Amino acid sequence: MNFLASAHIKRVFCRLPAAVAILTLAGCAAVGPDYKPVKPDAPPTWHTELRGGLRAVPLNPETLSRWWRTLDDPELSSLEERAVNGNLNLKEARSRIREARALRGESRAGLFPSLDAAGSATKRRSSENSGIGGESKLYAAGFDAGWELDIFGGARRSVEAAQANLEAAQENLRDVLVSLLAEVALNYVDVRTNQARLAVTRANIGAQQETYELNLSRYQAGLIDELAVQQSLYNLERTRSQIPALQTGLAAAKNRVAVLLGESPGALDEELAETLPLPTLPVTVAVGVPAETLRNRPDIRRAERNLAAQTARIGVATADLYPKFRLFGTIGLESISSGDLLEWASRTWSIGPSVSWKVFDAGAIRQNIRVQTARQEQALIQYQSTVLKAKEEVENVLVAYAKEQLRQESLARATAAARRADLLARDRYKAGLADFSNVLDAQRSLLAFQDELAQSKGLVTTNLVRLYKALGGGWSFIETVPHPGKKQDGKE
Repeated sequence: MNFLASAHIKRVFCRLPAAVAILTLAGCAAVGPDYKPVKPDAPPTWHTELRGGLRAVPLNPETLSRWWRTLDDPELSSLEERAVNGNLNLKEARSRIREARALRGESRAGLFPSLDAAGSATKRRSSENSGIGGESKLYAAGFDAGWELDIFGGARRSVEAAQANLEAAQENLRDVLVSLLAEVALNYVDVRTNQARLAVTRANIGAQQETYELNLSRYQAGLIDELAVQQSLYNLERTRSQIPALQTGLAAAKNRVAVLLGESPGALDEELAETLPLPTLPVTVAVGVPAETLRNRPDIRRAERNLAAQTARIGVATADLYPKFRLFGTIGLESISSGDLLEWASRTWSIGPSVSWKVFDAGAIRQNIRVQTARQEQALIQYQSTVLKAKEEVENVLVAYAKEQLRQESLARATAAARRADLLARDRYKAGLADFSNVLDAQRSLLAFQDELAQSKGLVTTNLVRLYKALGGGWSFIETVPHPGKKQDGKE
């Protein structure tokens, strides 16, 4: 009899996986809406007329992935590559991917059976007034197995949502990289722009110092009155007062670059101490067509993955409307004596299915479905908003890049004219053919135009960096550069 019972148990356990597999395959499809991928609405061409070297030619993936190399600045290239390994925001984004990957694994675990092992030894004394009295001992050891059958697809929808979340985290990493590479370049351009403005200001201080000393000597010789001396002095000091503000901006830009690289403020002071010109602009810039850019931008792809994840969560919530089927089984040993625990007579087992169905919950499940559906609508709106903002960003920077070049050309001509006017005013003043007010106006205008021209040159480069960012440039660079913590097999 014992042998027959044991054989029966073995047959049941051997056939259980096959029976469950058949039941699962014959079960219902996953409840809730199936996700249908959305695509951004892209016009055939950019609305802005392309000028200033902009060309509507296909984007070169290699150029776009390392767009900073088009600026032909070795220092900038070095900073960009170091930022990929050192930036803290990028490290945090990598950590979020590992988190999302682990959560996906946790969701997948719900598709498989669980097995628990347990053991106990208890000693109990019953009340003598209960009519029994005395002490008893019980020793037990065994395994408990359980498997919730995913008949209605709640677990599968959960895995689907977790997979979409993982893919959204990967796109978030790429989006962080796009912003990081642009921020490094923007602040590097600020460093070079402030250095150029400081050079312009110091050159004007030198010229104005000579004018002041000339007026002072002429006043002491009785050739002019004190008014010209004081005018040249306040003009000199006004120009000199701009130095501290420019130095503050320069220090802030250097510190910002250092922090973006994951280093302490001041770490790059020596490296960036030398005054160098702004990066060289490429002759032409390929901007492609809107459809290319919208497919390339990681923020749009992240929004699409968030929509997919939220769509799957509706199915997770819907599955709670249906009954839950579970298979369970236990096998173990029980004995009142520890010495008899391992004997064949101590065996115990149980097996069977169970079903549970929440009959009344005051509408909580259906309200949760409505919540998840509303969140899906919000995710779709956020996706559409992301697409619109991307179009706006590109259109704005296309205009800014081209128009600032026109402004720079006008400022260059104005600066040349101001330089000539300054020379003429000083010559006429020295010859006694004009009063000092002409020199004063000429020096003020020359400084203002030179400073505006230096800023405009920096702004043109800044707009080019923003254009590459708007086009989604740089995110694929991380796919080819290993980072600390990444093993040879590609796993983190």
